[in-house]
Amino acid sequence: MATPLATCTKDEQRSVIRFLRSEGVKPIEIHRRMKVQYGFVCLSLQQVYEWTRKFMNGISSVTDSPRSGQAHRIVTPEGTAAVEAIVKENRHVTVNKIAAHLDMSHGSAHHIVHDVLQFHNVSARWVPRQLTAELKERRVDDCQELLKRFEAEGDGFLGRIVTGEETWVHYHQPETKKASKEWRHTSSPEPKKSAHNHLR
Repeated sequence: MATPLATCTKDEQRSVIRFLRSEGVKPIEIHRRMKVQYGFVCLSLQQVYEWTRKFMNGISSVTDSPRSGQAHRIVTPEGTAAVEAIVKENRHVTVNKIAAHLDMSHGSAHHIVHDVLQFHNVSARWVPRQLTAELKERRVDDCQELLKRFEAEGDGFLGRIVTGEETWVHYHQPETKKASKEWRHTSSPEPKKSAHNHLR
């Protein structure tokens, strides 16, 4: 009875795929035979099909091709500090602008921002409106004045109150969700923007 291999590498399994494919073995049969030897660490059937196609198309290497930006990804304390300074100065800055400003690859800038500094691009959440301390105080004063008049005049005062919806007219181009994105740490409070920032 065959003994399953305790350890193996992906490259080793791909070499087996290449060898069996050269003998004309079909992908589904290759996967069945590999499953017996490699068990739960065996490549998936989809991966077997994928590498079979690669070998049929003339690829002979069993290793992954380096992805763009990975080959020369060098992180230095100076580079990390420079990226962090740019992000803290402008929370809306893009990775492309960071890379251009510091003359580094997009992959390096992305790696520092996301993996090293742990920043995430978060969109601001809409809230009805954000009141200043002065506006909050004014609302309290207005409510207290209404209560005083009700206590003095009774139900007749309520009959004279006219209510209506507020009309807000924006005279600027509303900020898009994409434009509101900011670099934030996972522990940072969620950014907010008011749905009604301007007086009528």
